[in-house]
This record gives sequence, structure tokens and C-alpha cells, in this order.
Amino acid sequence: MTRFAQRALAPVALMLALCGAGAQAATLKIACSGLGKELELCKGAADAWGKKTGNTVEVVSTPNDASERLALYQQVLASGSDKIDVFQVEMNQVGLLANQLLDLTGYSKGVEKGHFPSMVNNSAVGGRLVAMPWFIDAGLLYYRKDLLEKYKQDVPQTWDQLKATAQLIQDAERKAGKDKMWGYVWQGRAYEGLTCNALEWVASHGGGTIVDDSGKVTIGNPNAVKAITMAAGFVGTISPTAVLNYAEEESRGPFQNGNAVFMRNWPYAWAAAQAADSPVKDKVGVAVLPRGSGDGARHAATLGGQELAVSKHSKNAALAVELVLYMAGPEVQKERALKGSYNPTIVELYKDADIKKANPFMGSLVRTFSSAVARPTAATGVRYNQVSSEFQNTVHEVLSKTAKPEEAIARLNTRLHQISRGGKW
Repeated sequence: MTRFAQRALAPVALMLALCGAGAQAATLKIACSGLGKELELCKGAADAWGKKTGNTVEVVSTPNDASERLALYQQVLASGSDKIDVFQVEMNQVGLLANQLLDLTGYSKGVEKGHFPSMVNNSAVGGRLVAMPWFIDAGLLYYRKDLLEKYKQDVPQTWDQLKATAQLIQDAERKAGKDKMWGYVWQGRAYEGLTCNALEWVASHGGGTIVDDSGKVTIGNPNAVKAITMAAGFVGTISPTAVLNYAEEESRGPFQNGNAVFMRNWPYAWAAAQAADSPVKDKVGVAVLPRGSGDGARHAATLGGQELAVSKHSKNAALAVELVLYMAGPEVQKERALKGSYNPTIVELYKDADIKKANPFMGSLVRTFSSAVARPTAATGVRYNQVSSEFQNTVHEVLSKTAKPEEAIARLNTRLHQISRGGKW
């Protein structure tokens, strides 16, 4: 075992000693996402910690929709409830919840230094380490290797190429009798997932990041309009109209059932696609998302990730921290990488032979994480949720053809200037 792993598991050994000395067992509650295999893996790791320490951990299921989950967290924490001790928190939610979360600095003993600095920086709010990184994400393009080979098509490097290839294969497959085939599925519901998709479109066209690092609103530009106009052209052609109500699992369904050529999703979808009962097992490839066109065009993937935090209202705070340190430690992160293709936040694990074998694409993602596009959470602070809501709702109006792109983006630009109070977030 590495020295880092030994340090990470030291708190568990301490708890074993305490339990052996007659310490009273406790029951903790952890709120986990049920997306993909998350609930199963969360429960498994929590049960393992409970057996090692003599305590009990109950897993609280939460909504898959990130916005709904955030609303639940805010309600529980704002009420001062002690009913949930540990929360699985999206990285863009950390700043919003920070005042209700326990400072882990005195407990972590520097373990966080082994994680991606970008994730640790996101966890530190006002000099307080309020969460521990659990897994890191970036948007990816999934594609059917067999279909691209069948129709002699390359993996698309631009959005224009993706649309052309998706249309070609979709039409040919339908002509062959597969009437449920679509070219491209993604997350189009008006929620945080659409913010991620739309940010990728805009950034890939050189349209900025909605709000830049200095706090300046940048969305009101021709490249942003071009990007959203492009995406609106997907709906009803290479993407079903139902995509306007798709989140991660709704888009994974048709792709994994063999009814889509391309899919935008997070890394977790790889393990599901490769499952023994998956209709597309061994038929799927993973690539970077396409770039746009024009000045500043680039490949762009929204940076994402999840962290674990302790409620400051927990009656078993010290134990809850020990649970978090175990869950975010190398043993559990490796297990999650092997069983669920969740990308570790511990840099050392990207050298692990088992992880590289199970997830061939994972090693290359280290570079992707370094260049991924971050949502403007740092610049907008506690107003990020409002900024994201305005952005996703505006984009959704354009996608659903109820607003014209130029007019919608202009209104959004004005609205964000109002929210920012002249850039003073």
C-alpha cells in the first residue's frame, strides 16, 4: 500500500481502535445520487466502512436531477436538520452550500494535496475546506464504432461533421428498417445538464464562458448566438424532439439500446455501455467533443465532478468526517473507477494498471481535465444558481423554437448584467 493510501486509511484504523475500546456505535446518513451505478457503489462503500468501524450507515436516495437535488439539500440544511450527515455535492454547488457545511481542514491532515488542485480549490471557500473531492468529470462524445466503420465515416472533429455523419447514418439505418434510430442524443432539459451542454457549444465556437473570470458578462456575442443556433438545428433532425426533456439517463437509454449513433454524456456512461447485458457492449468508442467554427474555435468539455461534505448540523460530525475521508480515499476511488468508470480525483490513481485496463480512455482524460471549461461559479459566487437558471432557460427557449437566437441571447445578456449589478457579483 502506498504511503498516501496509508495516510488516507489511518482515520479508519483510529475508529477501529475506538470501537474496540467500547465507543458507542452510531448511525450516520449519507445522501447519494442514484445516477447510473452511483447508488449501488455508494451503498457498498458505506457498508464496508460501517463493518470496519462498527457503525451503521444509511443511504438516502436523492433525485437524479441536479437542480432538484440541490433544492432538497438547501431545504434540509437551511432548516438546521441533523437528518443527513454527509452530502454528495456537485462541484458547482459547493459555494452555495458552504455556510452550512463543516470545515474539514482540522481533520484531513493534508490528504487533499493528493487530489486534482482544481477540485481542491473548488472545495476551499473562504479559507475553509468544506468538501472532499470524490470524482471528476468532463463531457465526452460517445459513438458507435461499428456504425462508423459500416458507413466508412471518421470520428467527427467539428460539430458540422457530427451533424452530417449523424444524418447520413440515421437515414441509412432507418431505410434498413431501424425506424427508432437517431443521430445524436444529449441533455436538453432546462436544468444544470443543459447549462453544461450549452457552455460546451458556446465555448467551442469561441463564445466565452457566459461570465469571465473577472466577473464580466460575456455571453452577448455573435459566436454564442451561432453556437445556440447550431444546436437548435439538431432538434427534430438528428435529435428527437423529446431530447428537450432528456437528462443523463434519458439520453443514455436510447444510445445503450442501440438507437443512437452519437451521445454526449459524462464518463460514468462507459461502464454501463460495457456491461454484460448491454446491447452495445464492445461497439462504443469515446472521443473529445467536437469543436465549433470561426475565430477561437476549440474542443471544449465542461468540467464537472462530485464531492462529499459534512453538515455542520450533524450530531456525529467527527464520525461523519471519518466516513468522508474513507469514501474519498484511494481504496474506494479505485473501486468506483473499476466498477463504474468514475474518474478518480486522486492523481496517483491514473497510474494504476487495473484502472487503465478497465477504462482505456481514462489516462487521456488527465489532459482533458486540465483544459476543460469551468462553469463561472467562482466569478458569480452565490448568484451562480441564478445565472445558470437564466442561461439554461434562455437556451431551452431557443431549442424549442419559442424564441429567436439573437433576441434571446440579447435578453440574457441584459438580464445577467442586471443580476451582476454592473459586474459586482
